[in-house]
Amino acid sequence: MTSVYDFSANSLAGQPVALRDFAGKVLLVVNTASKCGFTPQYQGLEALYQQYRDRGLAVLGFPCNQFGAQEPGTAEEIGAFCQKNYGVSFPMFEKIDVNGATAHPLYRWLKSSAKGVLGSEAIKWNFTKFLIDRHGQVVERFAPTTKPEDLKAKVEALL
Repeated sequence: MTSVYDFSANSLAGQPVALRDFAGKVLLVVNTASKCGFTPQYQGLEALYQQYRDRGLAVLGFPCNQFGAQEPGTAEEIGAFCQKNYGVSFPMFEKIDVNGATAHPLYRWLKSSAKGVLGSEAIKWNFTKFLIDRHGQVVERFAPTTKPEDLKAKVEALL
């Protein structure tokens, strides 16, 4: 696989989505969870999306239950939580694994394209972020502690 556009994933509604549908956009791909200390970042992610979507930014949320079982809900529960509590309007996908033998192929590629701290590939926690340019290439990986609002300059540089 050579770009993010080589992958597909199911939407939160269970429909297949080819990531090539986002070709030409800057992407921020995030593994999310509803019961995490970083969950309030949904607000910042939505604000970033609202501010830049007309210029070509898409935020893609991938719920994951691999860290402290902090995303236990069904797709319906996840969608309702995100909408009710944070007004999330950016695309959300079905719950996936980001580490291990059952990791989604997209995340296998993301992790190999942008290593984490000390060269580690493993995702360490919820709300790890990958910034992808308009050509479908990973530009940078950000730790869960990096707030969405701190990514504005990097997003703007790619738009």
